[in-house]
Amino acid sequence: MKKHLIGAAVTALAASFATGASAQSSVTLYGIVDAGFTYVNNVFNENPNRDGIKGTYIGMSGGNVQQSRWGMRGAEDLGGGMKAIFVLESGFNLGNGTLANGGGLFNRQAYVGVSSQAGTLTLGRQYDSTIDYLAPISAAGTWGGTYFGHIAGNDNLNSNFSIANSVKFQTANYAGFSASALYGFSNQGGNFSNNRAYSVGAGYANGPFKFGLAYMQANGVNSATNQGGAVVGNQYASLADDQIASVPGRRLRTFGAGAGYSYDAMTFGLLWTQSRLDSSYFSGNSTYVNNYEINGRYMLSPALSLGAAYTYSQGRTAIAGNSAETFRWHQFGIQADYSLSKRTDVYVEGVGQLGSGGAAAWVSNNGTFGPSSSSRQVVVSTGMRHRF
Repeated sequence: MKKHLIGAAVTALAASFATGASAQSSVTLYGIVDAGFTYVNNVFNENPNRDGIKGTYIGMSGGNVQQSRWGMRGAEDLGGGMKAIFVLESGFNLGNGTLANGGGLFNRQAYVGVSSQAGTLTLGRQYDSTIDYLAPISAAGTWGGTYFGHIAGNDNLNSNFSIANSVKFQTANYAGFSASALYGFSNQGGNFSNNRAYSVGAGYANGPFKFGLAYMQANGVNSATNQGGAVVGNQYASLADDQIASVPGRRLRTFGAGAGYSYDAMTFGLLWTQSRLDSSYFSGNSTYVNNYEINGRYMLSPALSLGAAYTYSQGRTAIAGNSAETFRWHQFGIQADYSLSKRTDVYVEGVGQLGSGGAAAWVSNNGTFGPSSSSRQVVVSTGMRHRF
């Protein structure tokens, strides 16, 4: 009888310890599935024998507002106000089930770190400071999503890429002020700076007003030999031959500042960014693109919202020592979104882009379709998004 009582007591004590331990940590599965239909005109076609260089894209598309993804996030209480944290996140193409962002299981984010009252330190694949402080002011980084990004996504505000092999520190919020800094290692012996990246940013968000500024630099972009460092694959766009294109380069710099204000049911955003590519493998190449955006969103009801954004982009490029050329783009976007529930919504949106000075249009699209065959391009999309 005593043995049974002792066994029961030990079992109960072990169960209490297990319950206490599980209460100290948590793992959450989360994700977004976004799919619909998209129409795009004047898509450049590399097969002129079929229908010239002008094509029309009509099809089912995923990630029209946000890239479809799934992930896990977890935290363990270490005591003394400290926590161990991790995030593993994978983007995928909903239409065919394949991995996005060049492949790899956790191709969006994969990091581990520790948080305290002072801030959070993380190591792995993660987003830089421009995503922390500039994207939340833009239409692309908030309600508009994918197609509201600036010409060819040159400043990455719709999160086209993240930085691999990086260490990042995000401060805590001090009366609305915060800052972050990131460094991505090249992981190349004897060539420490060839494929590295770093960024810094700061912002303020308290009540109806917020502002942010950030800087990011990446070396050795778009090089097939740089697969093991901070910059992986052809993820960066630049201006060349009167259109945005992906070309080998050595240094990409993106910086900007913006402010947002919310009043009742209305939210406004005003933003400037510049992307600059120089010292490319083609001697004498130099490119920059300035983007000036204004956006607004109005909640007609708790379920229905209307949003609109306008961006003026100006690019200047000099190729192989030739005289510099200047190009301009005007982009207009509108969106209507209706929430069926807290997690599910339906949307319809349209984005139009007009280039001048011989500039070809290219609405940001995360690789779904290519640049325009002319100075004009229109995207119309509708679909459903569910968050879990």
